[in-house]
Amino acid sequence: MTTENRHIALVTGATGGLGTHICKRLSDDGYIVCANYRSEEKAKAWKEKMAEEGYDFQLYKADVCSYEEVGQMIRAIETDLGTVDILVNNAGITRDGAFRKMTPDQWHEVIATNLTSVFNCCSHVINPMIGQQYGRIINISSVNGQRAQFGQVNYAAAKAGMHGITKTLAIEVATKGITVNTISPGYVATDMVMAVAAPVREQIVSGIPVGRLGGTGEIAHLVSFLAAPDTAFITGANYAINGGQHVY
Repeated sequence: MTTENRHIALVTGATGGLGTHICKRLSDDGYIVCANYRSEEKAKAWKEKMAEEGYDFQLYKADVCSYEEVGQMIRAIETDLGTVDILVNNAGITRDGAFRKMTPDQWHEVIATNLTSVFNCCSHVINPMIGQQYGRIINISSVNGQRAQFGQVNYAAAKAGMHGITKTLAIEVATKGITVNTISPGYVATDMVMAVAAPVREQIVSGIPVGRLGGTGEIAHLVSFLAAPDTAFITGANYAINGGQHVY
């Protein structure tokens, strides 16, 4: 399989609503897109649907919470295609609950999926990126990592931690042709948000100055911008994309 000198992009949590749009946009931009997944059944159906829409993504299975599984995935991509040029850390979950009722499992699951996964994936791609003197790492955080949100101590801690990784890693590899940036979306019309009861969703929208939820395509557009070779002087940044819900 030849890469024809095209950059290789890896998107974690690719089969969700946001991940799907990120994969599509990067493919439209001309990248070879590796779509990470965990559920075999969901991934198979997703790949078939994407093929119907004209997209041919390379699927790679790994639980991003596992350092070993991520390592196996990266080695498989390198064998099949080459070095990962662009890493989009998109995988994430919520396990909401008031702190006084939050269980250790709720804490650890969210920290592992949303934060430890970033370490795992960055750890396995960073040295090959340094070796080729080029790379783009984009971490998908959240507005709730920038502000307070009742019931999300675990999620807010993980998402804030993602940008902590971004800032420090960015300066460590700044002379290596690698940029590291964070995107912090507000409420976006993903399946998870649309599953919220309509009255609650309406209350959320009422607090967004632009008067609507964000679109997954809008987030993907920002990913596309940060993934581009020309975006070489932007690193360590946190891009808020929340419709004015949180400004600072």
